Amino acid sequence: MLLSLFMVSTMSSFSQDVETILLARDDAQKLMNAYLDPSFKGFVYSMNNGWYHTAKVHKKFGFDISIGGNFSFIPDADKVFDISTIGLSNATSSDRNTTPTVAGGTDQRATVTYTTTVQGQNVSADFLMPEGVGDDVPFNAVPAPSLQASVGLPFKLDVMLRFVPKVGSDNVKGGLFGVGLKKEITDWFGVVDKTPLHISLLAAYTNMNVDYDIEDATGDVATNNGAIEFDLNSYTVQAIASLNLPVINFFGGVGYNGGSTSLNVLGEYVLTYETTTTPSVAITETVTNPFSLSSSTGSFNATVGTRLSLGFFKIYGSYTLQEYGSLNAGIAFSFR
Repeated sequence: MLLSLFMVSTMSSFSQDVETILLARDDAQKLMNAYLDPSFKGFVYSMNNGWYHTAKVHKKFGFDISIGGNFSFIPDADKVFDISTIGLSNATSSDRNTTPTVAGGTDQRATVTYTTTVQGQNVSADFLMPEGVGDDVPFNAVPAPSLQASVGLPFKLDVMLRFVPKVGSDNVKGGLFGVGLKKEITDWFGVVDKTPLHISLLAAYTNMNVDYDIEDATGDVATNNGAIEFDLNSYTVQAIASLNLPVINFFGGVGYNGGSTSLNVLGEYVLTYETTTTPSVAITETVTNPFSLSSSTGSFNATVGTRLSLGFFKIYGSYTLQEYGSLNAGIAFSFR
């Protein structure tokens, strides 16, 4: 439950105040995508992490329950973006080229000016780009929970399930589901089967979704039944190995992590602009379901980790080298 709430509150903070970007109208989608893109990638890489802490499969109907967290670290280069390089129209200008992404800080935010025509009048609007929330999350990284159960099946197979029920507050709810399969192939390598070394193949898929209801508000961007729907699909395929000693184990793997995300901005938004005449006059324009974002990412990866075994109780940690390096740590209760 705590991991579920942690995920939901994190996504909520990523969504705050971005509705002001809608004032840029035709360019809002490009600005929103550039601002949120590091969080999209970070969630994909975090969700693909932590599927294993050993290559050895359970005996038939043996099982374990793992509780952990994944954290993907965003490079400094992706904590800001250059407004002048994302293909905005001539209607949009800013007082500085760079501004924080969602993973950045709170300083040096750009003020954007958008000029257009509404009801036959030349109008404009100024707004401050949203601040980053990187300093508000652990390790300045994109976090994701890992609550997982694994069960041994015949033919040296483990099936793994992840599930977080859709929980949260009145205006933010999120949940996830994942399934994985691990097949041990140690006996393919002859005498290796008589050693503490174990080798497996692993494939897994995860879906996460978060619904965020934007509170109705007045101002330059007034909202009515505003909402953001976020959906993530991630997958991983890996070859993994582990050296299973009596107390301490070492494990690692190589493979590919990938996934896609989508974000839909829904509801009715009343945008207020000022005419360029003197004196200026406020003119409003209403837009419904302004836009949808979608992105995909992927990277080859290599993982190294270790696990301390105290009977049925395990403590493990690993690091994955990929586009966004990821840390995984947790505990497990393993039987047979």
